[in-house]
Amino acid sequence: MIALESATVRFGDRTVLRELSLRVEAGRSLAILGPNGCGKTTALRAALGFQRLASGRRVAPRIVGYVPQSVAIAHPYRVLEVVAMGRAARLGLFGQPGREDRTAAAAALERLGLSQLAEAMFDRLSGGERQLVLLARALATGSPALVLDEPGAALDLANQARLLALLDGLRQERRYAILFTTHDPNQVLAAADEALLLMPGGGARQGASADLIAPEPLGALYGVPMRMVGLTGTDGRMRRAVLPAFAGEAA
Repeated sequence: MIALESATVRFGDRTVLRELSLRVEAGRSLAILGPNGCGKTTALRAALGFQRLASGRRVAPRIVGYVPQSVAIAHPYRVLEVVAMGRAARLGLFGQPGREDRTAAAAALERLGLSQLAEAMFDRLSGGERQLVLLARALATGSPALVLDEPGAALDLANQARLLALLDGLRQERRYAILFTTHDPNQVLAAADEALLLMPGGGARQGASADLIAPEPLGALYGVPMRMVGLTGTDGRMRRAVLPAFAGEAA
């Protein structure tokens, strides 16, 4: 489980989060949405323990698997070495990855269908491949909690689809507490059980994705009229998608 209980965060005289509560149990996935400047990143950092709370409480495992939007690695490491870095918290300050850590890293790559990249140089990968490798690194930690900061923000549509399919697969295993931020409501429909809307002007709404990823709540969140449409998925099933009014008229 990973949670914030009545968490308040202040930067000087400015209160960014006021008594925010969120809770993600193992086996569940929660997505945080909101307009720019609403505190999504601050909430994520607070859940990770990176941001000091003025009041309230954070609840999380000692080790959390974290996937940032991007990572700068100056030294040219192989992919397997980057994934093994996810084991660092288990090794101590001067510990070096051993056979068990390399095995865990290889297993994480295999689980995500990335074994063919194990010997590739991380700095030569595409942006989409790097993001998937960082997800493998988070899995290699062995943590039951995975936290992702806008995981699809810099990815093209094909890599977004691949990443969301992997996240949904992890969700379906019902072993992990998954928390991620996003600007795209359709990513919530694809990979989250619940949504947390950080409303403009303060306040938050948390509930089932099917209830909150809907025209009325999203219109209030973004200040833009929204509508739902039905689409046929690749599996032939009808799925819901949400569009802003400026996307145009339906055919």
